[in-house]
Amino acid sequence: MFLESLFKPTNAKRIIFFLLVDILISIATIVIAYLLRFNFTIPSIFFPSMLNMMMILIPLKILIFFIFRIYFVAWRYFGLGEYKKLIFSHLLIYPLFALIFLVLYNSFGNFPRSVIGIDFFLSLFFIGFLRISRRIYLESAYETVQTPTLLFGASERATHIIKSAINGNIKYTPKALISDDEGLRGTYFSNLKVYSHKTMVEAIVKYKITSVIITQDMEREKLDELFTELNSFGIRDIKIVQIFQDDNPSFLDISIEDLLARKPKDLDMISIANYIAGKVVMITGAGGSIGSELSRQVVLFGAKQIILLDHSEFNLYQISEELEGNNIVSVMLSIKEREALEEVFINYSPDVVLHAAAYKHVPLCEENIESAVQNNIFGTKNVIDLSVAHDVSKFLLVSTDKAVRPTNVMGTTKRVCELYAHAVPSRNTEIVAVRFGNVLGSSGSVIPKFKAQIEKGENITVTHPDITRYFMLIPEACQLVLQAASIAKGGELFILDMGEPIKIVDLAKRMIELSGRDDIEIEFTGLRAGEKLYEELLIDDADLKTEYDSILVSSSPSVDYAILVSQIERLKNKNELSILKEIVPEFDHKV
Repeated sequence: MFLESLFKPTNAKRIIFFLLVDILISIATIVIAYLLRFNFTIPSIFFPSMLNMMMILIPLKILIFFIFRIYFVAWRYFGLGEYKKLIFSHLLIYPLFALIFLVLYNSFGNFPRSVIGIDFFLSLFFIGFLRISRRIYLESAYETVQTPTLLFGASERATHIIKSAINGNIKYTPKALISDDEGLRGTYFSNLKVYSHKTMVEAIVKYKITSVIITQDMEREKLDELFTELNSFGIRDIKIVQIFQDDNPSFLDISIEDLLARKPKDLDMISIANYIAGKVVMITGAGGSIGSELSRQVVLFGAKQIILLDHSEFNLYQISEELEGNNIVSVMLSIKEREALEEVFINYSPDVVLHAAAYKHVPLCEENIESAVQNNIFGTKNVIDLSVAHDVSKFLLVSTDKAVRPTNVMGTTKRVCELYAHAVPSRNTEIVAVRFGNVLGSSGSVIPKFKAQIEKGENITVTHPDITRYFMLIPEACQLVLQAASIAKGGELFILDMGEPIKIVDLAKRMIELSGRDDIEIEFTGLRAGEKLYEELLIDDADLKTEYDSILVSSSPSVDYAILVSQIERLKNKNELSILKEIVPEFDHKV
């Protein structure tokens, strides 16, 4: 225990160690300087001046080293910047010593002035070599145990990776760097040779690369292509780096979200902030995948007060804890409870209502048709009617691509909500709906399901080899929802541009590739009740452009409000399927 504490490195021990070593080196270099000056035979008359030189130069050197904080640098982190300080300190020490010598010239006796210059170079070399020696040792030692790595992107993050590797803080050894900048090809970046993307295979073969670290931001398509290309070379260890405030790199595996994410290019944060800031915003279904992200965004954009409403205690608790603040109000309530819901409108007078509460899982809604109708249709009707009655300035309905030519109960209930939102006399309330497809990683979606199957070592189950879906990241989808709200005038059905649909079987294959496992296969189980092979976002081609390319507006005609209300009321008397078919004639129930 005593020996462990004795040899355990501390700041004080490091300073004392280098102080003593510097004194010994300085004594040695002065002696060597005299030996070199006199061809290794020093006349005795020069011994007093040599002693005087030691008595003045060594304390001066130690003082300047302390001023330049050279003694406060950890041995293993001594690098180019610290060596520059060492050079500058020597450039200060030796002119100062020469000045002292001139002032005390008569006291020095016989003194060969040339030893000042000789000792300057000797001191700089030996003291510098001592400090850099541990760095050299660490680099050579880690070369043998670390992973030969290719860096992709000449950036500040790449510099941090290289420094961390040299210091032995990470298991990767950068060998070369890939850059899309043709002007850098063939040059060196922090001692790494720069290759172009076209010559990447040359670097992989030459340095026997087994890992790749991506140090630059990449578009989804390019990242996907790079991942496929690296996999074809047999490289499975592919990381994306993040640098935090302490400059320590964090390595993340490429996720399926990284490869599928389609980030809209026309997000208008200023427009959203101008619309949300200072308003009282109520979010129904605030603990769900969409509702919770809408809640985060509304907080971010400066709402005056946020009413979080959800009937799930657990979900409401989670989002309330995350967004804890004086302007957060948590209401545990079902939207089916009209009287209690009206109390919320009376107590808080929301300016904006974002309605994200819904039963969304297709199979569960098929098994519980009455519950789906009660929650999705009558619950939504409650929220819309109360918004109009209490002069909410804007009501926004979060809808789904499953409402287009629906084949299941869930999609049909959402289509009924769209029709009601469009037909209801809105008085002073601007009522709009926003329709979009699947969001990546939402609860109950295929991605969390596939991840769980992979973690368990189970085969991935896909319902059909040709089934496709649209995907978007939750934060971007929610920002576009708020952006649509900011430009809405009332009566619109907005449709978010989700890009191209993705085959679920391709998604499954890519997730297996990302996992690095070769013992997992894909099983096809057949379409479930109400499930489509593909989803549609548009009812027809008469959609109109808005000022943002990522947001379209449908020109679907409205229905007669009185007839619709009568049909909805009849849903209370059961026979839901036949009445749903009457309200939504395009409903083609797939059982």
